[in-house]
Amino acid sequence: MYDQTRAQQPPEGRPGSAGRRTSGPEPLLGADERADVTQRLNHALNTFAHSPLEALEEAETAFDEAAAQLMSALTERRSDLHAAWHGQDPETQGEELRHALRQYREIAQRLLRM
Repeated sequence: MYDQTRAQQPPEGRPGSAGRRTSGPEPLLGADERADVTQRLNHALNTFAHSPLEALEEAETAFDEAAAQLMSALTERRSDLHAAWHGQDPETQGEELRHALRQYREIAQRLLRM
């Protein structure tokens, strides 16, 4: 029999939206940066009826700044990854190299899902 209450609960061992995040990739932007962009986009949405052009300009600026912050974060992440594996001996550092490869794959897949 279908249990609607149980179906609405998160799977065992995984927290709901109120729970702490336990796995998965770290966000590329910090909480403050994400909150700022979200707040500015919400403000643009709320002011659109009274001043649509200003709202669009605000949304465009928020988008541009978020894109620039993402590019900066990705460039930094790439630099960190490169430094972690560049010059490593494949014979003795195989596990570290596999870890770096998994990180490149994970970030590239996240970008492709956008």
